This record gives sequence, C-alpha cells and structure tokens, in this order.
Amino acid sequence: MPASSPQVLYTPAQRARRDATAWTLVQGILAPVQFLIFGISLYLVLNSLHTGEHTDWALASVVLKTVVLYAIMVTGAIWEKVVFGQYLFAPAFYWEDVVSMGVMALHTAYVWAWWQGVWSANDLLLLALAAYGSYAINAAQYIRKLRMARLQKPSLSLPDTGAQAST
Repeated sequence: MPASSPQVLYTPAQRARRDATAWTLVQGILAPVQFLIFGISLYLVLNSLHTGEHTDWALASVVLKTVVLYAIMVTGAIWEKVVFGQYLFAPAFYWEDVVSMGVMALHTAYVWAWWQGVWSANDLLLLALAAYGSYAINAAQYIRKLRMARLQKPSLSLPDTGAQAST
C-alpha cells in the first residue's frame, strides 16, 4: 500500500500508452455520461423521497446508473492495465481504486436489494443516496487526478537555448 500519491502521475512511457490507447477515449466518453445519469437519477431520488412521486423512475434510474458504473469500472480496469501494467490498484490511482471498491459495493448492494424486492422503496432510495455520496467522493478524486495530469504535461524545450517553455 503506497504511503502517498507519487509526485509524477505518469512516466513518459505511461503517458505515451495512455495517449495511444482507445480506452482513454472510452473513459472520456463514459465518465460524463455516467455523471449525467447520476445527476438525473439524484434528482429523481431526492424528488421521490420528498414528494413520493415517480418512485419507480427513481428506483430504475439507480439501476441504470449502476450498469453504467460497472461499464466504466471494467473499462477503467482495462485502461489501467494498458497504462500501468495492472488491472487495479496501480500506485498512481491506488486510493481512487480503493474508494471505487466501496462505491461498487454500495451500488451492488442496492441492485441486490432492489432485485430481491424485500426493502421498502424509501429504504432503497436511502441506500441509493449513500451509494451516490460515495460516488461523489470518488468522482472528486478522479477529477483531481485529471487536473494533476493536465498540470504535469511535459514541458516543451526551446530549440536554441535549452530553456523550458511553460505550458
């Protein structure tokens, strides 16, 4: 278990693999799609808890959110294998992956409880809120890493002076 995040997010070779793989584009598409579904579903869940209306839509939206979460987790693990050589818990994304496991557990618990049909709709929606809270934390972690990656772009060398141009 790493003590802290590494200073450099990607080595030059990892950055090249990241930029060359189609899985980066897949993640770049799935992440905002998932966030949009999350936003709509969160609205439906909160509205249903507040008004008692459209509960079936709210419950189903959490299932849809979970399906997309599984898709982004599987493709993200493949991306991590291509870029870092291991499917999960690469040092650069260790804590994001740890939190992702909790996110997956809560979403999976929701789907299981929904499928079993023994929990009340209100209890399911409260479980969904817990899952969504963990997802929000995890999304913030990944947004932070995306920002770090952009700030750590390699500098361009100026040809005659050897000085570094800032980006």
